[in-house]
Amino acid sequence: MPHPTWHIHGLLFENCSCQLICPAHISFKQNCTNERCTGHWSLHIDEGRNDDTLLNGLNAVIVFDTPQLMYEGDWTETIYIDERADETQRAALEAILTGKVGGPWEILARFVSLWQKTRYVPMHFEDNGRHKHLRIDGLFETDVNAIRAIDDIGEATLTNLFNQIHGDVHVLARGKTTCTDGALDFSIEKTHGLYSKFTWASS
Repeated sequence: MPHPTWHIHGLLFENCSCQLICPAHISFKQNCTNERCTGHWSLHIDEGRNDDTLLNGLNAVIVFDTPQLMYEGDWTETIYIDERADETQRAALEAILTGKVGGPWEILARFVSLWQKTRYVPMHFEDNGRHKHLRIDGLFETDVNAIRAIDDIGEATLTNLFNQIHGDVHVLARGKTTCTDGALDFSIEKTHGLYSKFTWASS
């Protein structure tokens, strides 16, 4: 049975336990800074559609725990989806982020050995230019702040680097995240952060 036709444009921001820059952001075949890499990918959808289902304005978070060498697989992930999403939108986002309907997350899903139960929760998202913030009361909170460029005004960036899920311009940042989910608990500060504008689509 063919996959549904879908596409998403939006903001993707991340923070993990590695020192800046996370080696795995360059290649999964490089060791992360620590014995385990814990962190998140968070997204805000500017515009998106799954067949006839609109996804505009929704948020989601993927929390992860991986071995030092991410290429080995054996990742654990939990997905949080904006509770404002209706039943059809929830099913669409979960299918996209678990790689079941093609696109870049189909590649990353090959490394995941354990999916925790997806949770639908209220999310508070803020984009203040160089500062990205997302909070799930009682469970998760992250702040990602861009590193200043050489002119002390713009953003320090990586360009012309292939990455499955990020866009063309990767803004370097430092992050602070606390997750108190129970299954994946961690607290990190002043560690690798990054954000970009992305475009994903069914393959």
